[in-house]
Amino acid sequence: MKLTRRKLAAAALAPAARALAQGQPAPPNPDEELKAARDRAKAVSDALAKQNLPMPTEPAFQFKA
Repeated sequence: MKLTRRKLAAAALAPAARALAQGQPAPPNPDEELKAARDRAKAVSDALAKQNLPMPTEPAFQFKA
């Protein structure tokens, strides 16, 4: 499965857009909002971890002053 940045962004924003379309209010409790944000971040992190990145596409880590 090839995942582009646009598809990843769409997947990350889809639940929020769906909730707004259905007229569901945002979680009123800050703790619930924080938990939801952490869950979304973990889902995105897991999706990125599944992607294979060939070594030649890695950026060079040589910084010159």
